Amino acid sequence: MKLPTPHWGWASLPFLLLVWIALASRFPSYVLPQPWLVAAEALRWIEDGSLWQQFKASALEELAGFTCAVLVAVLLGTAAGMSRHFRDFIAPLNSLFMAIPPIAWAPLILIVFGFGFFSIVLVIFIAAVFPMAVTIQEGVLGIRDGEVRAARTLGANRRQLLCYVYLPASLPFLTAALRIGFSQGWRALVAAEMIGASQGIGWMVSMGGQIGNASQVLLGIAIIGLLAWLMESLVFRRIERHYQSWRAA
Repeated sequence: MKLPTPHWGWASLPFLLLVWIALASRFPSYVLPQPWLVAAEALRWIEDGSLWQQFKASALEELAGFTCAVLVAVLLGTAAGMSRHFRDFIAPLNSLFMAIPPIAWAPLILIVFGFGFFSIVLVIFIAAVFPMAVTIQEGVLGIRDGEVRAARTLGANRRQLLCYVYLPASLPFLTAALRIGFSQGWRALVAAEMIGASQGIGWMVSMGGQIGNASQVLLGIAIIGLLAWLMESLVFRRIERHYQSWRAA
């Protein structure tokens, strides 16, 4: 009987925990607390319901901004991939917005629109939409001309080309775009909340630093990393497995 091959990815988190414990033993707890002190801080936030409120605020902002960015990026990326004139038009805009760190837009957006949900969502949208659009554009451009010509020879119209040629062939790039967009949007969300929000995980980290509560800071950092890891493991990898089976069929 063949034993299953061990998956060494599961060893990385325990290793990180051991490094954390070793480093924290060399510092006072108010500078670098041990993991169990951070766990106690998390329990306190859970018991009074505060942790759920901060998580809900950040999740709704990320969901709104990321969803809008995906819809716009699919339209822009597909149009740029299929039309050389539109690609030439949008290329300078992509370069401009991708060169500017998304958090640089946050102060201006907060000045114009004020503090609140819409401002944070707009920062997330700007951070995510252009990297995703460029990735999707490259996926459409990578489709072989022979496949398109063959479909047209068989009588495929533009809608059928999109559904049966361009979409299946560009799915790997679409998954990559979702990964990139989510990570960019998530970073922008946390940074924007640290600058101008009254709730959210980024606000937790910022307030913890201001009041000198290292456990709260590390709790917020741990939640940020954990949620990103869960999205990668439970969402993006499943999407990837699904489209691979679809293409294989």
